[in-house]
Amino acid sequence: MSNFGELVLVVGDYNEGEIPEKFKRMLVPNKMQHIFCTGNLGSKENYDELRQLAPNVHVVSGDYESSRKSSLQMTFPESKVVQIGEFRIGLVHGHQIIPWGDHLSLASFRRKLNVDILLSGHTHKNEVVEQDGFYHINPGSITGAYSSLVEKNIPSFILLAIQGSNVVCYVYELIDGELEVSKTDFAKNMTG
Repeated sequence: MSNFGELVLVVGDYNEGEIPEKFKRMLVPNKMQHIFCTGNLGSKENYDELRQLAPNVHVVSGDYESSRKSSLQMTFPESKVVQIGEFRIGLVHGHQIIPWGDHLSLASFRRKLNVDILLSGHTHKNEVVEQDGFYHINPGSITGAYSSLVEKNIPSFILLAIQGSNVVCYVYELIDGELEVSKTDFAKNMTG
């Protein structure tokens, strides 16, 4: 793993869905050092599965957790900041940021948390976006849960390989049953 640096799994928006089998086979215990979940875990069983994958699991509360639909019965913070290598990483569900998924609003929240990378969810659409030399990353929905905000519900998650001041970001999507992977490289903004 030293070639990759620290591996960080980023997931979110399970709602009541199941992780596709193709993803489950890829998520091997103790390969990642951190898991970030943007909320809407759906159940305690999902949380327990994450705890089996990595020693450090960071979860924030989504709008689903506060509804009566959720069987999770656990409380998580609204947002969280974690330092990994040279990066301060912020985590938030995203329903609190209006308009949802708007990058100017996300940038404002990122500045409030004083982070290099902001991880957010809620839209169920994965994105890796550079904004003013910083990054906004949305893992989408790992289960492909329904959202009225997207035209097609595509299961997805993100894996970050953080090494020093560099990040390699892999986006995994399951499109029509086929696994597709895209890659983005970026470095820490040293001027911000």
